[in-house]
Amino acid sequence: MDDEIQIRVGLDSDIVAARQRGRELAVELGFSPGNATLIATAISELARNMLLYAGSGEILLGRVERDGLEGLVVVARDQGPGIPDVKQALQDGYSTMRRLGLGLPGVRRLMDDFSIESGPGIGTTVVVKKWTR
Repeated sequence: MDDEIQIRVGLDSDIVAARQRGRELAVELGFSPGNATLIATAISELARNMLLYAGSGEILLGRVERDGLEGLVVVARDQGPGIPDVKQALQDGYSTMRRLGLGLPGVRRLMDDFSIESGPGIGTTVVVKKWTR
């Protein structure tokens, strides 16, 4: 990841900062305003989940390149309790906090690439990418 930007997430204001930095980086990379908004929304969802379920963590933003395409990568990681059933957490409507359950499934739909590693005792790391086309 080139020119990595790190945002610590521990307060609601950190979610706003991460979202704003992600939008700025997306614009710098040449994403359309609409795609910059999608990226910012995904970052906001990831940071909100981190704050709600783990209490704190970090968002890393960076530029990536693959096969001549430039893109933006977001890494959201925490040392929280982990997600006991990742498959279930990726289902629309599933929530352990009586919320809408759109967070992770929504992020997966908004971005081009999505991966998650999580479990009890290891925390959670979500890596998403959006490619300029």
